Amino acid sequence: MRIGIDARELCGHATGVGRYLVGLLQEWAEDAGARRHEFILYAPEPIALALDARRFPTRSVPGPAGTWWEQIRLPRAAAADRLDVWFAPAYTAPLRLNIPVVVAIHDLSFVAHPEWFRFREGIRRRWLTSHAASQASAVVTISQFSKHELMERLDVPETKISVIPPGIDAGGWRLEAGTTAGPRSPASSLYRILFVGSIFNRRHVTDLVHAFAPIARAHPDAELDIVGDDRSHPREDLPRTIAAEGLQAQIRWHQYVTDEHLRDLYERARAFAFLSEYEGLGLTPLEALAAGLPPVLLDTRVARESCGDAALYVALGDVRGTTAALETALYDEPARARIRTAAPRELAKYSWPRAARETLAVLESVGSG
Repeated sequence: MRIGIDARELCGHATGVGRYLVGLLQEWAEDAGARRHEFILYAPEPIALALDARRFPTRSVPGPAGTWWEQIRLPRAAAADRLDVWFAPAYTAPLRLNIPVVVAIHDLSFVAHPEWFRFREGIRRRWLTSHAASQASAVVTISQFSKHELMERLDVPETKISVIPPGIDAGGWRLEAGTTAGPRSPASSLYRILFVGSIFNRRHVTDLVHAFAPIARAHPDAELDIVGDDRSHPREDLPRTIAAEGLQAQIRWHQYVTDEHLRDLYERARAFAFLSEYEGLGLTPLEALAAGLPPVLLDTRVARESCGDAALYVALGDVRGTTAALETALYDEPARARIRTAAPRELAKYSWPRAARETLAVLESVGSG
């Protein structure tokens, strides 16, 4: 079977969907059951991923990797390859392909909360994603929460949706289901909190700064590392917030880090914070668990689904409660031990080999049909 894949998320710095696709491709490269298939990758520029060029040939489709590229240039390039099925890993797909399509839709934040998106961007996302979900032969998503969102907000039939949780990477290292990264480095004796993820309004990073401030003032050895580029709308002024609290010496904002640097940050941290009120799953708290860090999360349905008993939960807008939870995650050894004990049970739900195998089964079913 010849499987076409939109691989533009592998260009440049792979984050989010790019890491999701990397996880699948690396497993398909090793899996014996996938060897009978050819995976053809379409991208506007060379991709930085070492794969067997015979099984994973790359087609260069020049042009800016936006909607015009996806809807006009991509179908023209794919038409010459006599594909059996198309895999769209990032919410939308070419609407004029004459082959079955499997689309991965990780969340519907742009439908549930249009106020978080610029007007034109929100319209584009909602229109393309709803049409992709409607026309696709199958939809893959990463949590039961997102499955219900697809059914309720886009009227996608339940029989069309496959819930396939991804695997977990923690700072660049792969983890098998049910294991955690081991042992903490000596540098982790410093009291560091870590946040990893693109900065959206829904992730309340400014609230995290305010909640961290009392800890920083009481404990000069406490630090906060924020990793992620600013995609907030309306725009949040994170440096100004940090400066207003007088915490420039104890908070570092890394807009992008390499896998090696990210791994080092996970190893040096003692706790993790992710105050997001809406996610399809929330992968970085799971990465934190895999790295041995107790996460502090907003108490949402998807956070409970993903981390279960292996987290501390706080209410939206409760800055004082967040401060208390962060202190617990940093300094309360019995509470930290309880979370570490619960972590393997939660992490067992996330496996790259299983995710790749189940996603390929969907592609095979659709392509052979």
